[in-house]
Order: sequence, then structure tokens, then C-alpha cells
Amino acid sequence: MNLNDLGWSSFFARSFEPYRQQGFTVGRVAVEYKHTYTLIGEQGELTAKIAGKLRHQAIQPQDFPAVGDWVIIRVQESQKQATIQGILPRKSKFSRKTVGNKTEEQIVAANVDTVFLVSGLDGDFNPRRIERYLILAWESGANPVIVLNKADLCDSLESCLAEVEAVAIGVPIVVLSAANNQGLDALTSYLQPGQTVALLGSSGVGKSTITNQLKGEALQAVQSVRQGDDRGRHTTTQRQLILLPNGGLIIDTPGMREIQIWAGDESLQETFADIETLAQNCRFRDCQHQQEPGCAVQQALSEQLLDYSRFLSYQKLQKELEYSARKQDQRAQLAEKERWKKIHKAMRHHHKH
Repeated sequence: MNLNDLGWSSFFARSFEPYRQQGFTVGRVAVEYKHTYTLIGEQGELTAKIAGKLRHQAIQPQDFPAVGDWVIIRVQESQKQATIQGILPRKSKFSRKTVGNKTEEQIVAANVDTVFLVSGLDGDFNPRRIERYLILAWESGANPVIVLNKADLCDSLESCLAEVEAVAIGVPIVVLSAANNQGLDALTSYLQPGQTVALLGSSGVGKSTITNQLKGEALQAVQSVRQGDDRGRHTTTQRQLILLPNGGLIIDTPGMREIQIWAGDESLQETFADIETLAQNCRFRDCQHQQEPGCAVQQALSEQLLDYSRFLSYQKLQKELEYSARKQDQRAQLAEKERWKKIHKAMRHHHKH
């Protein structure tokens, strides 16, 4: 297989050069299981495990390979097996907070060029959720495209579109019906050879149906949505990188029930550019947009130029990010302590022997 077809570029080649000179090869993570990975590379498909040294050095979940990562490997030709020695720097990474109480980053997909944020135009339609996904998309470094699926089930297409346009300022929006194979051509421009697209969206929005239509065969098991609540049963259980016949690459991700945001301030500002622009006209620099005099945001709300539920969503997400940032700082301090403990222990061990 040609590496360029798998998304290889000069960006990765530069970081890989010193390893190449030492005789290592490279592969891209297609599927991630509990302790093994399926890679694709010049040798085709390989099964890979992580080298002990890398496992020992890894402190947090993001130190392990994720789907879409380019990894440095040694190959045992005879068995189609490889050991992963390291991960090349990521061009982009799509993260969320791990589910549960731990404040840890979980990388959902790496080295993605475009993110299709898929939403159903059925009973699952929710502009607030689109805002959350947009924050994650901007944070990832990939370009978001909003894909509104199930157009055939929507009786108020114009008003749904207007709602999305209001929250996704300047983001391309594609309307389609994957089950009826309508409108999918609009996605092909993003699926050029060597380009990686990740599909994100909650369960039951039709991500697997879109993948199947693009691939031209029923690769992902599709289950019909349960009647009554428009939620699909979880069909895609693990993330995987799929090569499309036209040369694009697609990462289909499991539906995410809860999107815990893992992001910084800039992503919030990009997602809520309209509110940020208004806020620049507030009288006070540190205006909280509550009861302060001369608040441009409150004025826009009273004149109904700004949707109130969007403003509430902005405040809620801002609080969430501030909370997450505080927890991350605590974690970073703990991780740093842990790292020094390891170093001191290794030094003591070294002096003893």
C-alpha cells in the first residue's frame, strides 16, 4: 500500500526521518482493541502490540495510540506482527473527557482533516448538541462540516436549517438522506485521496449508514432506530479507520451519549463568535452579562437579536470549561509529581547498582 493514500504527508515524514534512519517503519492505527491494534501500512494489515518501554513511559490515556495515529514500528515479517515503539506528533486530535469522574483526556481520533458533525433531522434534532460538537471540532484542529441527515423525516426543513445556521456561523452545512442515498455527493469533495474524515454524532443519527453508502457496501452493521425515541441501538462499538474506494479515509466513531468537553477557551470563542463579538461592545471588560450597565449581550437579548437558549448554552459551556481547566491543572500538578517520583526512583536504583 502507498503511505500517501493512507494520509501520510511531509508533516509526518519530517518527524519520522530520524527513526527511518535507524531502520524503523511506520503504520497507521486502523482499529484499537484492549491490548492490541490493527495497523495499515506498506505491508498491508498488521497486528501490533505496544513495546514495554512505551507502556512504561505512558502516564495518561493520551500517551497511548489512538485510531488515526501514525506509529513507529518494528515488523516481524513472517507473522504480520509489529511492536509499536512510539507515536508520531499528531496533526490534529479529537478529544473528549473520559466518561466518569476522572478528569482525563480521551483521544477519539487523531490526524483528522475534516469532521462531519452528523445530526438527525428527526426527533433527535438538537442545536445545543451541535454547539457542543462544534467546540470539540474547533479544538481538534480539524475543519468541521455539519451534516444534517434524515431530511426525508423532517417536515420543517427551512426552520431547522435556520436554527443550525444561527449556531454554526460560517461552517458548511450539508443536508442529506443517507437511507435514500440522496445528497451524499456533497460529501465527496471532502473525501479526496489521503484525506481523513471523522464522523461524530450521537447514537442513531445514521453515521454507519453514511459510511456504508460512501463505501458502497454494507460494511457497518446498521440497526433500525428503536421506535418511539429515535435513538439507534449502539451499532458501531469501536472506532475504526476505513479506506474508501475513491481513496478517502473515514473514521466512524461510536455514538457518544455524553459529550464531556475537553477544550480550551479559543474553541468556545470560535463556536460562539456572535456572542464574543457582542461582548466586545460591553461597557466593562470583565462584564459577566448579568445585570451590569452597558451590557451589549443583555441588550441584544432584550431586542431578540440573540437567542436566549444559545446564550444559556454559552454560559453553561463556559462554566464547564472553567471547571475542567481547574481539574486539569490539579491533574497536571499530580502527574508532574508522579514523573519526578519515577525519575528519582530510577536515579536511586541507578546509584545502588
